[in-house]
Amino acid sequence: MKDALEDAELHVELYEETSPGEVEESLRGLERIIQEEEIKNLFTSEDEERNALLTIHPGAGGTESQDWAQMLLRMYLRWAEQKGYRAEILELQEGEEAGIKRATIRIEGPYAFGLLQGESGVHRLIRISPFDANRRRHTSFTSVFVYPEVDEDVELEIDPKELKIETFRASGHGGQHVNKTESAVRITHIPTGIVVSIQNERSQHKNRALAMKILRSRLYELERQRKREKIEKLEKNKKDISWGNQIRTYVLYPYKAVRDHRTGLEIPQAERVLDGDLDPFIREYLFKFKSAPSEGR
Repeated sequence: MKDALEDAELHVELYEETSPGEVEESLRGLERIIQEEEIKNLFTSEDEERNALLTIHPGAGGTESQDWAQMLLRMYLRWAEQKGYRAEILELQEGEEAGIKRATIRIEGPYAFGLLQGESGVHRLIRISPFDANRRRHTSFTSVFVYPEVDEDVELEIDPKELKIETFRASGHGGQHVNKTESAVRITHIPTGIVVSIQNERSQHKNRALAMKILRSRLYELERQRKREKIEKLEKNKKDISWGNQIRTYVLYPYKAVRDHRTGLEIPQAERVLDGDLDPFIREYLFKFKSAPSEGR
């Protein structure tokens, strides 16, 4: 920040010898650094420094919602790329006609969970459907859930007797088998009903290890939220993927805009947001809800 400030001061001093564009870019760079530091000062827990695991589920609506889920997946992957974070798709179930039925991605980078924690909720899309021959307007819903990736050293006991572990053949789009062995793994945590299914790796052992890692993270988040007395059960946090529960609406017709219903922020450049420019929404959410008194959250 000190270096950026000195550069900006130098550009201002030499304004007559430099172009206005150089001065503006220098000031924008300083502003970005200050904003990043302001946000970091809002984070108070160790969890907010962790990597993030992000799960996407389409709501009712078949192909429409599945296509919207894939658009959101791309949006978060683009955001991670722009932040310089490493994003890895851990689970991906393709839709039968288009889009995806489910996806889980791991985003690795400083404060990844802290920045993305406000993305959990229902996202609504309004557009002219590319799948409707009559070009009618459609509304689609998809839920996003974000939780911190926990390390192996985090104390969390999982009773093997409470796990239902199934294996099956991993299949690709159109039912084509990725391999002929039962390498895919599905683990159900019976007390909570949490299900984790992984079929990315050809090795059953690797898929099982990855599924257990995700299960540990989800159980840790469940316990974390219980301790914070925000919810009693994880399912209550997800809400129904339907009308009235959306946190954000993306409109592509009859006008273009993205509006966050929690903060009131609206951005008219919908395509820019869908291309990964989420930082304005992330900042508004964190400054509104992380800066507020605890009793008002």
